[in-house]
Order: sequence, then C-alpha cells, then structure tokens
Amino acid sequence: MPSSENDFTPSTDELLENNRRYAVGFDDSHLQVNPKRQLAVVGCMDSRMDTFEILGLRHGEAHIIRNAGGVITDDVIRSLCLSQRFLGTREIVLLHHTDCGLMRVTEDSFKAELEAEIGIKPWWALESFSDPHADVLQSMRRLRATPFITHKDHIRGFVYNVETGLLEEVLENNTNGS
Repeated sequence: MPSSENDFTPSTDELLENNRRYAVGFDDSHLQVNPKRQLAVVGCMDSRMDTFEILGLRHGEAHIIRNAGGVITDDVIRSLCLSQRFLGTREIVLLHHTDCGLMRVTEDSFKAELEAEIGIKPWWALESFSDPHADVLQSMRRLRATPFITHKDHIRGFVYNVETGLLEEVLENNTNGS
C-alpha cells in the first residue's frame, strides 16, 4: 500500500549524494555500448528484483528492459528491435516474478477508478494477470509473433520466486502455462 502524503520524503538529493560517492570510484568508462553477452533481459520493475544480482550479470553484459509486470508491450518490442538490429543482441531472457503487483489489480476496475478520478480512461492496457507462469508464456508467444524481433532462437522465460530467490523456467511446450 502506498504511504500517505504526510509520510513521503523526496529522495533525489540523497540519490545525488550517492552518485557523487559512486563517481569517485567509477571504473566503467571502458564498457562498449553493445552488450558483451549479446543478451537482453525483459523484467518487471519490482523494487525487490535486482536483475544484475539475480542473474549474476555485470555492467556492460546485457540490456535490461523493465516495466510493470515485464509485459511485452509495443515499447518493449521497440527496445528489443533496436537492441537486436543496432546493438547486436541475440538472446532474450524474460524475468517475471511471484507476488507481482499486477496480480492484485484488474484492468477494468483500475481503469474505472482512474476515469472516475480524473475524467479520462487510460488508452493503454494495464496487462494484469493472475498466473506469472502463464504470463511468461504469453510474453514468449508475443515475441515469437512479432516481425520486429529477428533473433528468436534463444528466447527463454523465468519466474523469480521473491521468497526463495530462485528462478523457475517456463517452457513453451507446456500447455498449462506453468
């Protein structure tokens, strides 16, 4: 649940100070723009997920594309298209997770609440879901269906368990989605 407005303290000044300390020991200026592993990871924006830590990646090894739910949207396809065609990636890993916020809301009720509050119904899809395994499967199918993703031989999907830290692979030939 979101905290009340009275409990909120902006963090940007602290983040800027953190950046100053980070820059003192900065050693990544040698990294190339093309990911070393030729890998793109699409994952959820959940604050409990440190994608680099979960996958054992280092800076410069992969493109990390995140949004609510790790959903394959037009913007994710745009990013992957550039990642593959311009920056040389050849592999895509999908990283969804248990206890996702999108599992706690329904599209119709969320849009109705927004429309009632601000007078405009969102034009974008929320993409809520009830089963993260089935959602990973849906995401893999969307990637296979789009003509804008040219390298489709190495697409794999996983559900990260937020309680154990482990990944569970979702296989495309599994008809029940898990």
